[in-house]
Amino acid sequence: QVQLVESGGGLVQAGDSLRLSCGASGRTISTDTMAWFRQAPGREREFVAAFRRNGSRTYYAGSVKGRFTLSRDNAKNTIFLQMNSLKPEDTAVYLCAAGSPILSATMTSQGYRTWGQGTQVTVSP
Repeated sequence: QVQLVESGGGLVQAGDSLRLSCGASGRTISTDTMAWFRQAPGREREFVAAFRRNGSRTYYAGSVKGRFTLSRDNAKNTIFLQMNSLKPEDTAVYLCAAGSPILSATMTSQGYRTWGQGTQVTVSP
């Protein structure tokens, strides 16, 4: 049974940076497509970034491209989301996900079978 645990969220000001971590147990991260999604109150879950399995390709939502960077430490079975130049509209619960979505579904929630509990990111103006 794969388990994902996120950490690193917090309250910051606009323009600040945060680094989120997602530790996986029960399965190595290289065998799954690993992703970050986020969900703000009253809004649908939104794709943020993803590694295809084996790190073959990285995807970013247009709203975060150039500001957020996805990375991984296979030895620690952990992925990271470095978030720079944060904006108030980045405020959300950030969730880590793992699974085997087909290529065309990488940036949707379909195919991700395991989700973490999430970590809150709040960006004040």
